[in-house]
Amino acid sequence: MTTDAPWATRSTLRADLARIGLAAGDIVMIHAALRRVGPILGGPDSLIDALRDAVGPAGTILAYTDWEADYERLADAGGRVPARWRDEIPPFDPARSRAARDNGAFAELVRTTPGARRSGNPGASVTALGAEADRLTRDHPLDYGYGPGTPFARLVASGAKVLMLGAPTDTMTLLHHAEHLAALPDKRVKRIEVPLLSGATRIWRMIEEFDTSDPVTPALPQDAFARIVADYVAGGGAAREAHIGRAPSLLVPAAAIVPFAVAWMEAHVRAEAGREEERQGGAA
Repeated sequence: MTTDAPWATRSTLRADLARIGLAAGDIVMIHAALRRVGPILGGPDSLIDALRDAVGPAGTILAYTDWEADYERLADAGGRVPARWRDEIPPFDPARSRAARDNGAFAELVRTTPGARRSGNPGASVTALGAEADRLTRDHPLDYGYGPGTPFARLVASGAKVLMLGAPTDTMTLLHHAEHLAALPDKRVKRIEVPLLSGATRIWRMIEEFDTSDPVTPALPQDAFARIVADYVAGGGAAREAHIGRAPSLLVPAAAIVPFAVAWMEAHVRAEAGREEERQGGAA
């Protein structure tokens, strides 16, 4: 689609997706900034349809959902929620709980599309549509939801792709999987009680996870994710860039960006440690 065309349509979006490198049978995790795509004839559902057209019946599209966990502000220093609030907090239900609003409208639109499947870890949950939706979302560990045995590990093992469809590169959720895998000092750990739906009953379960609200260790810069993606592209990593509608977009292979990110994080921390030793030596 040319950037001055008045409307994107299902067919023009499908052509744009082919141009950036999506193909039949692909598994692709999408982060989308819908406003950057511009006006779409038929609205965002036409974009979801175009994505499904691009990967075909054998392919799968995914989005990172998370959930609305504003109750966490009520928790004490040990991650426990006071008794007076517990019965007022809706439990996480994969079939009904809304995607976090901070993730934009796209994730919730995918989640509510008929046939979508959603994984069972509240904060790390993903939703999927397509042939591999069940396999990719099932049995999501409640503790350490970005590590081995999670949908993120399965994306890498499955040769999946990540599409940043107008979304800023620092929102690439798959890089939390790299944070989990990287050998880094002083990783911050978060422990929080989460209400879960078991049948018709609310149960509370303490969940432990590396803290993803900031870089997992203070040794990493705040803009680490954006720098990782920029260095990956600049260094000749497998990547395709094109406009989807009006949105500048980037497509990368999961199995390439994750090990690159792990190596980048570990190298950055080593370099920072070396500079600190030099400073300490100079001060002595």
